[in-house]
Amino acid sequence: MAVAIRPATVEDARAMAEVHVASWRWAYRSIVPTEVLDGLSVGERADMWASILERPQERSCVFVATDTGAVVGFASAGPSGEPDAPVNTAEVFTLYLLEHVVGRGIGREMFATLVGTIRGQGYARAELWVLEANARARRFYEAAGWRDDGGRDSYRVSGVDYPEVRYAVDL
Repeated sequence: MAVAIRPATVEDARAMAEVHVASWRWAYRSIVPTEVLDGLSVGERADMWASILERPQERSCVFVATDTGAVVGFASAGPSGEPDAPVNTAEVFTLYLLEHVVGRGIGREMFATLVGTIRGQGYARAELWVLEANARARRFYEAAGWRDDGGRDSYRVSGVDYPEVRYAVDL
């Protein structure tokens, strides 16, 4: 296995976008309607990731996982977007993998790298939001020691609100 985890660069934006769209299509296929998933745009996601990577936010990080040089996953984190979160709280924004690499430990390694980085940046707590119906992701986070802290919200996709739960861990 020639897997490497490294900081993302602007040159990774297109590959990250491809992973982002493909990941949504497999991970949310039983949660989000097919027509919504089919309408996702790699071009729009590539522009979004290029913008993020060109102007990184302070105390943020974005990593890619590569397998024999090809991007197969990515993860990102930065300061919490919650208005009442303490200054030393990070938020994991993304963690996505291509379906064919799931189960190989790449997600665990990438997540551990991300969490280690935010811990090293001085954060004392980290949070993330996950769709309530995403049982696979919830099991992954629980296995990593994260817990549902009771936070509830919703994530709007194409005019439909999907319930989310907040997971957290003390760093």
